[in-house]
Amino acid sequence: MKDYFSVRENKTTVKIEILAGITTFLAMMYIIVVNPAVLSSTGMSFSAVLTATVLISAFSSIAMGLYANNPIALAPGMGLNAFFAFSVVNGMGVSWPVALGAVFWSGVIFLLLSVFNIRTLIVRSIPRPLRFAIAVGIGLFIAVIGLFNAKFVSVADAGILSRGAFTPSLLTFIAGLGVTSVLMVKRINGALIIGILFTTLLAIPIGRLWGEAPVVQWNGFFSAPDFSLLFALDLVHSLRLSLFPVVFAFVFTDMFDSLSTFIGVAEAGNLMDEKGEPRNLKQSLIVDALSTTIAGLLGSSAGTSYIESAAGIEEGGRTGLTAVVAGLLFLPFMFFSPLLSTIPQIATAPALVLVGVFMMQPIKKINWDKLDDAVPAFLAMILIPMTYSITQGIIWGFLSWTLIKWISGKKEEISPMLLIVDVFCILALVV
Repeated sequence: MKDYFSVRENKTTVKIEILAGITTFLAMMYIIVVNPAVLSSTGMSFSAVLTATVLISAFSSIAMGLYANNPIALAPGMGLNAFFAFSVVNGMGVSWPVALGAVFWSGVIFLLLSVFNIRTLIVRSIPRPLRFAIAVGIGLFIAVIGLFNAKFVSVADAGILSRGAFTPSLLTFIAGLGVTSVLMVKRINGALIIGILFTTLLAIPIGRLWGEAPVVQWNGFFSAPDFSLLFALDLVHSLRLSLFPVVFAFVFTDMFDSLSTFIGVAEAGNLMDEKGEPRNLKQSLIVDALSTTIAGLLGSSAGTSYIESAAGIEEGGRTGLTAVVAGLLFLPFMFFSPLLSTIPQIATAPALVLVGVFMMQPIKKINWDKLDDAVPAFLAMILIPMTYSITQGIIWGFLSWTLIKWISGKKEEISPMLLIVDVFCILALVV
């Protein structure tokens, strides 16, 4: 095992790698609860999505460790699940089996682009300010969903947003957000999942001791895994021309997410090759693409690499053994769907808001004094939460960048590949 993972060459030990894997798992295990909570809003079974989430996270993370030998864990992506549920299914009226088919086909495209290194070329051709803005926009989108789920934000009669009434549920959410924030500030391992459990306990009296209907319902402790979403995707209807914008959005959103994660994690852990590129980049991208492909088959939104892997790297994880350990730790949770389904939306809402906080970091990398960069970046960033669509943010960010740079005489900042992307953006709008 030491030789397979090159433990000695990476100046680490098996014990350190195992502890790092546990740390990574604790940092990202909130997805076991949050992903089913988000996707079940489409009518998909909570227990079936939980099973799919666990299988995708376990299989993908183990594959990353064994094939790419990188300490990076994977799971269904935040932002991608929100886009799947709230934009595609609930927003566009696409049935969830067709949406799963779109996830599968986007994974196939990822795989082809990764195998032939085209994926890296495409991302490198896209301006960095837009990459940063899209990441921030997705973070705002996730936070807005959390605030809506907690009813902290609501739509007033005039169609504008307003703060919700101070109900027991809202006060419970505020308390949960406060406690979880403090845990994060103190860098407590597993802070998000601890916050989810604390908020759930705090919500038990609602509907029992005061106002409203009960929000926490006991559904049992243990049950067999629910495989009802396995191969439930619609591969035929997901190939319709009208679904092209959906596949397009999955492709590019996951593309930015995974590459930015690889670069950030590699820099944090000094996991660079002799050329200064992230170690085993091609193999890592292939695993990431495979994670999206199997997500469609198993019954979830796209899988992707998790920036929370940096927590394990901070603990000393340097090899794929860290990812394998994290992946294996997901598997037992397939059998606790009834217990986890008792967790209400107001308990996962603080985690969504704080994930949005984490994703705001790239905003400082945008040069706001350079308006020809700032305007397209701002449009991409703000339109994602305001239109409730990641696709719209990406499209208008790309098109405004090209238009502004062209008119201002900076054509050298428009790459040929970006022009090709612009054509697809226009086609997406037309379709």
